[in-house]
Amino acid sequence: MESKKLLSYIIDRDFGFAPNPFNGYCTLATCKPKTRNIAKVGDWIVGIGGKNLGDGYRKLIYAMEVTEKLTFNEYWKDERFELKKPIMNGSLKRAYGDNIYFCEDGQWHQQNSHHSHEDGTPNEKNIKRDTSSNFVLISDHFYYFGDQAKSIPKKFDPYIIQGGSNHRRIENPVIIKKFCKWIQSLVEGEIEKNELIGFPVHFGKFKRYKGIK
Repeated sequence: MESKKLLSYIIDRDFGFAPNPFNGYCTLATCKPKTRNIAKVGDWIVGIGGKNLGDGYRKLIYAMEVTEKLTFNEYWKDERFELKKPIMNGSLKRAYGDNIYFCEDGQWHQQNSHHSHEDGTPNEKNIKRDTSSNFVLISDHFYYFGDQAKSIPKKFDPYIIQGGSNHRRIENPVIIKKFCKWIQSLVEGEIEKNELIGFPVHFGKFKRYKGIK
């Protein structure tokens, strides 16, 4: 599928929640509401390591081609993503599940999760931000490097590296094709798409996220 655009952004927190690369799909269901709003099927989403990622700083954390775009309720009801619903006394993969929202009678419901309060009650700050976009980005064509993040060739810096909380939008088909070809060259002959090359940088102990101050 020919990519329409590429959206790159900085990842400062890599727990395996946003994005969630587990169970055969890479999903972006929380945070980045502007990115989730404008992304379309066929676009590429690229996460670049921020300063909090140590050795992953300014490196490629993950890249995913958007192969589906669902609403929160569609995501919640889809049996394929049942394993992405968090279970807090389960494995870390389940605890960091990102399938946490559904809307009923005009009211948003948030599951006990990484984005709820310490006692498991809903965190209104995170609800407001996350649900400001009613879309979840799904990919069954992704490369997740995590703690095995790859250095990005400097020739791509003007197009890919982006500071701040927003994303950089690239629509030049030549640049997108070259960047995607470089990504695929990193894993060619070694792994299949959809495979985790590395685990999330901060994966190892469950933590809650209180939300942006």
